[in-house]
Amino acid sequence: MAAISGALVGDHRIGDVAGRIARMEIRNMPGRDAFTAPGRFYRGNIHTHSTRSDGALTPDEVCRRYAEEGYDFLCLSDHFLKQFGFPITNTEPYRTNRMTTILGAEIHAPQNSQGEIWHLLACGLPEDFPPLGDDEDAVSLARRSVEAGAFLGIAHPNWSSLSIEDGRQMAGLAHAVEIWNTGCAIECDRGDGGYFLDMLLNEGNRLGAYAADDAHFKIADGFGGWMMVKAETNEPEAILAAMKAGHSYSSQGPEIAALAVRDGRLEIACSPAGTIAVLGRGSRAESAIGSGLTEASLDLSRFSGDWCRVVVTDASGRRAWTNPLWL
Repeated sequence: MAAISGALVGDHRIGDVAGRIARMEIRNMPGRDAFTAPGRFYRGNIHTHSTRSDGALTPDEVCRRYAEEGYDFLCLSDHFLKQFGFPITNTEPYRTNRMTTILGAEIHAPQNSQGEIWHLLACGLPEDFPPLGDDEDAVSLARRSVEAGAFLGIAHPNWSSLSIEDGRQMAGLAHAVEIWNTGCAIECDRGDGGYFLDMLLNEGNRLGAYAADDAHFKIADGFGGWMMVKAETNEPEAILAAMKAGHSYSSQGPEIAALAVRDGRLEIACSPAGTIAVLGRGSRAESAIGSGLTEASLDLSRFSGDWCRVVVTDASGRRAWTNPLWL
């Protein structure tokens, strides 16, 4: 993917707008800031499946397809279940000088508020991660995965109909909530995890957000949502560290070039958008609405002492989401 500073926006470049913001009197962004961290943005997907569990394509074919789509990194997250032999799919042979891979899995244990197994995304597991114990619950499994070095995400909360009580169980362990799941959106219109994330933020939990495909390639469920991770190198360890630090945003297409706080306002630069919105607790929101917007300056006074997050929506309805910011 081309560096974001070279992206074209009408008759000028995003980098021109980002540069103007960078020259402002910028304070360090509160919370999880991808935009002042060193490095560059890398595009990746951390939730997808292969024939090692219930996917339609072999691991090498899945990696090949994401590489052909221009992704910089991929985590093949097959279902860590007994029926599939508790796989941690080794994708190291499919790494290239263009795309790296991170080992991981979608891990499962009894049981959520709906009486069903948990679905948790563990990106960065070792290949010898021990299987689920006979009497092990989801909290114990989640804790083990984090201790083993994984970035832990609460997968497709809307698809699973997770309750706030479910969220509370994982909020002290998880790094992020899956804010977008392409497969769940296509199959049953349950791809958006924003409301679940907001409920947990309202209770003071500091969680990030990530978008993913959850592709099985039995339908056209690939390449619909991804993370943009700011890291100094495209190596598994650097990408994982940046993800855990919250140095990322997520997208279905729009690019966010810069974000800064100046004099109580949030300055945003992005690819052409129809809406640039900041939202927070309850009905609190500020937005700029227009055609081909590439920058906005939004008042943060309503969010003071609390959290907010940015959503950029383009003319096609595709969105980009920042991690939450704590003011």
